[in-house]
Amino acid sequence: MHGELLSLGALILIAALIARLGRRFGLPTVPCYMIAGIVFGPGTPGPTLIEHPEDLSLLASLGLVLLLFHLGVEFPVEQVLGSGRRLFVAAGCYIGLNVTAGLVFGLALGWGVPEALVLAGALGISSSAIATKLLIEMRRLTNAETPVILGVIVIEDLFLAFYLALLQPVLSGAESPLLLARDIGISFGFLVLLFAVARYGARLIGALIHSHEDELLAIGMVGLVALVAGLSADVGLSDAIGALMIGLVVSRTSVRDRVERLVLPLRDVFAAVFFVAFGLSINIADLGPVVVPVLIAVVLTVLTNVTSGFIAARLYGFNQRAAANIGLTVLGRGEFSLILATLALAAGLDERVGPFVALYVLILAVLSPLLASQSRYLARVMPDRLLNPNWRYVREETISTACTHLDQIRIENTDIDYCQACGEDGEWVELRLCTSCGFVGCCNDSPNRHSEAHFRETEHPIIESLQPGQGWEYCYVDETLVREPMGSNRSESRSEN
Repeated sequence: MHGELLSLGALILIAALIARLGRRFGLPTVPCYMIAGIVFGPGTPGPTLIEHPEDLSLLASLGLVLLLFHLGVEFPVEQVLGSGRRLFVAAGCYIGLNVTAGLVFGLALGWGVPEALVLAGALGISSSAIATKLLIEMRRLTNAETPVILGVIVIEDLFLAFYLALLQPVLSGAESPLLLARDIGISFGFLVLLFAVARYGARLIGALIHSHEDELLAIGMVGLVALVAGLSADVGLSDAIGALMIGLVVSRTSVRDRVERLVLPLRDVFAAVFFVAFGLSINIADLGPVVVPVLIAVVLTVLTNVTSGFIAARLYGFNQRAAANIGLTVLGRGEFSLILATLALAAGLDERVGPFVALYVLILAVLSPLLASQSRYLARVMPDRLLNPNWRYVREETISTACTHLDQIRIENTDIDYCQACGEDGEWVELRLCTSCGFVGCCNDSPNRHSEAHFRETEHPIIESLQPGQGWEYCYVDETLVREPMGSNRSESRSEN
């Protein structure tokens, strides 16, 4: 026993050190944990810390259910239901494009229909953890497109529940279409039951695990999660879906905030074990045959994500930079893809699914932060006709809802139709209005760039485009486009003027 503890402790510590190194280069932690498992597992030449990955199966399962449980606890049901039609259309387009592309690609590989369904989910569902971390690290939380990104990944999480319910009966290998339909009916019936518990029985569940002592609340919480996850597996669903749904139930109780705080460190520790254990199951020799399919899948995912970003930006009237941000921020794949691969391997599907998903997740985990941070280059090549043509001169800038200089806007209209520094006979391309003092100057595409020179001299921060049909504003200090905060009545007062 002490030898097993020694090996496990060494492996988890190494995984933490690799993750710390990866964080310095802007990489998410999930692929770092996987790399630790692959490098020090039995499928790779060199030192092997864990000879039998199945020895960690119980700890890995606990990490999986706590990961999904925490997702359910923090799931903002009211926010999603009140988000409006546009968000559901944007999320539906994203999920539909990516899942359909994954399904078609999986069928084209010829590995089998169950494998194709697994690949459809693995390619179609982004990593909410990676996307959220990218938004934080790139300081884009206040961008106007960020609520759309967060809304899409939240609706993806909800879609995951139904997808797992559909997939599990297929993976169980029903012997006839009638039995398959029965298993799917049982799965969705169990989902409906848990939704009903969330709606009408949350108070009872809260009373069951409630305690004023954090220790007892944590123990009751873990016991409840394990019980429901096991029950879910017994009725033909995955333990993951049971954990997710009981998380939704707990999210409607009075102990939600305390549970969310208590489960977070447990989730992080045991989820790390889950990702390490998945890496241990990968034989590095199996990666070679799937390299070409993985590279094709990566290119396909980039194309579908960028297309989805276009659609969302068009729905919301965003510019090219926002479209690029949306598509590239949700490019990463991680925990959900690995969950689906784990279910596939447990069901005895094609052994190539595991190495395929592992390599796919690793490549996108590296590629996603790099592409998202350089989204302005993609914005440069996006054609104007696909989005609002008024964004032509500012396609590479982000749209911010948190400019700190809105209080300095005093002038929003002028009758002056020439650059005041160039004079009426001067040469300019477009005109800009200083919203602080009313000065009209020529843009940066003009020979003299008087608008920016005026800012350098006066430090008046915000300019407005005077081109007919544009009207966008730009803050020189924040170096960002200015979009009015949600709920602002400034646009109403402007239209009245």
